[in-house]
Amino acid sequence: MRIEIWADVVCAWAYIGKRRLEKALASREPDGTEVEVVWRPFRIDPTTPDRAVPLEEAWRDPMVDAALRQCAPGLSPAENRVRISEIAAAEGLGPRWGAAWRAASHDAHRLLHLALGHGGAVLQNEVAEQVMKAHFIDGADISDRSSLKDIAARSGFAEGAALLDTDAGDRDVRELLLIGKARAIATSPTIVVGDRALAGAQPPEAIAEFLAQGDRSREMPTEVRRLRWAESLLDQHDPLGALTVLKPLLDAHADDLNVRRLAARGYFHSAQLSRAREALEALVGDALDDSYARLMLGRTLQRLGKEDEAALHLKMAAAMTPEFA
Repeated sequence: MRIEIWADVVCAWAYIGKRRLEKALASREPDGTEVEVVWRPFRIDPTTPDRAVPLEEAWRDPMVDAALRQCAPGLSPAENRVRISEIAAAEGLGPRWGAAWRAASHDAHRLLHLALGHGGAVLQNEVAEQVMKAHFIDGADISDRSSLKDIAARSGFAEGAALLDTDAGDRDVRELLLIGKARAIATSPTIVVGDRALAGAQPPEAIAEFLAQGDRSREMPTEVRRLRWAESLLDQHDPLGALTVLKPLLDAHADDLNVRRLAARGYFHSAQLSRAREALEALVGDALDDSYARLMLGRTLQRLGKEDEAALHLKMAAAMTPEFA
C-alpha cells in the first residue's frame, strides 16, 4: 500500500501529522502488506518571498496576520502558536519548538522529490524528518541552500547537495503541485491512499481507521488520469496549469481527439487565440460532428475580430446542439 502525504514542510501540522501517522502505522496488526510512505509537495503560502524573513517581522505584516487568523478562527495568531506548541509537545516534538523564519519551501520540496528518485521512500522520509526538524526545532532557514545541503548530508543523501545547485526536480515539483490542485488537495497535510483522502493531522486512531480500508481505487491508465487532471484544472480556471499537465499527452498522443479538445480549451481560456484557432480548425476538420469544438472556434474567431467567419461556425454549432444558440 502506498500512502501519499501531500504537505508543506513549513506547515506545523505536517510535522505533527507525520508523528501521528507513525503512531497509526505502529499500531497496525501485521498482515503482510508492504507500506510505502511518499511525500508530495503542497504550498500553504504561495506568496512567501524567495528570501526568508524573520517570523517576528513577518507577523507584523497585516496580510500575514489576516491569513493566520483564517487558519484558526476564534484565536489570535499568538494564541494559536501556543496551542500548536502544546500539541507538538504532546507528540514528542521539542523540547524547543517554533519556526524562526517565514521561509519558501520550493527547494526543500525539490530535495524531497530528488531523494525519492535516488533512494526511495525510506530516504525521502528521513529527508522530510530532517527538513522539518531544522525548520521547527533548530530554527534554521530551510530556504537557504546551504542549510538544505547540510540536511541532505545528515540524511544520507550526499548527492542532494550538488543537485540543489541545478534545476533538477524543479519541473517535477511544479507539476506535482498542479496535480495536487487537480486532485482537490486543499489542506496540509492530506493523507491519500489510492483515490481516498484524509485531510488534516487527524488523531492516530482516525488515521489507522482510514488506512485499514486500504486502497480500493480501480486501476486506471496514466493517460486517463492526466486527462482528468487537465479537465479538473480547466474547471478550476487554470488553463495554463491544464496545458502543463497535458503536455506529455500532447507529445505522445498528438492525434488523440480528447487530448486535442482539452488542449484547444486550454489555448482558448489562456487567450492563446492563434494557437486555439489552429487547433480548433484542425479539430472540426477531423470531427465534423463536434459541436462544442465549432462553438469554441466561433468564439475564438469572434475574439480575433473575424465576425463573418465566426458566425458560420456558431450557426452550425447551434444547429447541432440547440443549447449553444
